[in-house]
Amino acid sequence: MNMNKWFEELIASDKKAALPILSFPAAKMLGVTVDELVNSGDLQAQGVKLMTDAYPVAAAQAYMNLSAEAEAFGAKCVHSAEEVPTIIGQLVATPEDADALELPAIGTKQTGPILDGLKKARALITDKPFFAECIGPFSLAGRLMDVNEIMVNCYDEPEMVETIMQKTTKYLISWMGECKKAGCDGVIMAEPLTGVLSPNLAREFSHPYVKELVDAVQDENFAVIYHNCGNETVHMLDDIFALGCKAYHFGDSVDMKVILAKTPEDVLAMGNVSPAVAFVAGTPETVREETLKVMNECGSNRNFWISSGCDIPPQTKPENIKAFFDAVEEYYSGR
Repeated sequence: MNMNKWFEELIASDKKAALPILSFPAAKMLGVTVDELVNSGDLQAQGVKLMTDAYPVAAAQAYMNLSAEAEAFGAKCVHSAEEVPTIIGQLVATPEDADALELPAIGTKQTGPILDGLKKARALITDKPFFAECIGPFSLAGRLMDVNEIMVNCYDEPEMVETIMQKTTKYLISWMGECKKAGCDGVIMAEPLTGVLSPNLAREFSHPYVKELVDAVQDENFAVIYHNCGNETVHMLDDIFALGCKAYHFGDSVDMKVILAKTPEDVLAMGNVSPAVAFVAGTPETVREETLKVMNECGSNRNFWISSGCDIPPQTKPENIKAFFDAVEEYYSGR
């Protein structure tokens, strides 16, 4: 699929199908635990197909699991029945650790079932694009070094951070290459930790590596969508848009009106109904209200694409998810 053309047509369209970050609620639909889902390529493929058939999404998508790549490197990962796996502890604590860190083979730990699931899901999805999902290089480095420690090390041990960034970027280029080979039309790359950096630190430790990655993997048949849900994002928008991605996804900690005011007209900006406040803690009525609020404020912009602010948690009620899509349809029907 020519993704350049697909995105151009999406911007030009008067009505855009929604694309919330919607994957892990598939576990409930399948009647399995989250842990069973992340360890089975077959279940992941079935879940992608179920979610794509159940909701009017613009594209199929895989699972926003930001523990997988770090666990492949050797970081300690906590798995549970109801929650997406999380990384704990610190794998890289010293410059010597950074120098010694080896790039894992593709397919290690959770990346094995993920890759298997991508290939099998691609065979099931024939009528729309299919996006893989992965972590970004700075957020991966933070999980290897500990998210608090990497902030300190940006000042105290910048060379150590740069060493890890070189390795995470190289690994992710290889990983995204495998996603392309699996038949994916693009990837949604989550770089949330960059969103808490100052603009100057982001220019040094995040953006150049993301740009290297985008330049290496993106082409007319494979798109990179950049996700950043940090509240500092509004202060680095020029740098973010210079990364050259096909679309940019923002969290609910920022005002989408402010984002869109600074977004180039030929670039899609996505967001940002709150996963925690609306989808998980809300009711169908409050989800409708929040979705319509975002649509009413932003929907007149051709380059706005409605989505959730981040990934929708596994425990989200189906009726809340349905209310989101119903509200999007209500907005377009009333125009």
